[in-house]
Amino acid sequence: MIDKQPELRPAVVVVGGSRGIGRAIANVAAGEGAIVVLVARSQEGLAAAASDVRAAGGEAFVLPLDLLAADASTRLQDFLAANGLACEVLVNSAGYGLRGAATTLPIADQLGMVDLNIRALTDMTLHFLPGMVARGRGGVLNLGSIAGFTPGPNMALYYASKAFVRSFSEALHQEVASTGVTVTCVAPGPVSTEFLEKSGAGRAALFKILPKLGSDYVAERAWRGFKSGRRLVVPGLSAKLVAFVASSLPSAIKVPLIGRLQRRSGDLCPCGSGKTFKECCGSRRARRGAA
Repeated sequence: MIDKQPELRPAVVVVGGSRGIGRAIANVAAGEGAIVVLVARSQEGLAAAASDVRAAGGEAFVLPLDLLAADASTRLQDFLAANGLACEVLVNSAGYGLRGAATTLPIADQLGMVDLNIRALTDMTLHFLPGMVARGRGGVLNLGSIAGFTPGPNMALYYASKAFVRSFSEALHQEVASTGVTVTCVAPGPVSTEFLEKSGAGRAALFKILPKLGSDYVAERAWRGFKSGRRLVVPGLSAKLVAFVASSLPSAIKVPLIGRLQRRSGDLCPCGSGKTFKECCGSRRARRGAA
């Protein structure tokens, strides 16, 4: 007689779950009694997030993992199997941004955005989505941004990475539409998390103008939209308005405007002179305009 293998328990896997919106989404899922697997590099952050999940009513597992490792998705799969779990819902919320001209920011840091915001998200999605389709349930919730609706001078790679997330997610949503599986992209505007400070975006005029949402609010809207099978969730009226304007305005108008709003007078000039923009090309343009 062949012993029947025990059925794996469904889990919500939150990649980048130690802080910010990912941590908030983990708490929302925990409030529904979910088993939550928190994945991130910071063991301290993971411990705190796991405590929140348990307080919200969920069961928590933690996996300290470098998402940039080539075998990250395989190691996550092995961890789940070892604990009798299956990835029912994958939340891809890990990522970072940098403000500054592409010619002045360190190349390695910019390529790191490609590796984390795009490659790691794609790897995790492609690794776990087939199992969801085979089971006919679950799905993927990817963290995008309203930045994904337009090019963004002085945060060029970040905006481009979020455009990828949005495009990739919406295409997959259509591909799996008849399988019982959902792929959703949540595209918030500025959120009151440490991202604004770490990226330097919080010091730019654009991010001072736009209203900031709380991570709990964004998480609730994201989770609700995902559970209802939506393709795209843009939380908040102001973010919806920005997304509409960004999608409607010609690039010849919006791209220079975004560039100006995301540049500060103390930023290094993109021409490579080593001077600030105000001291270098900014002053030249001012002189040409006065001539």
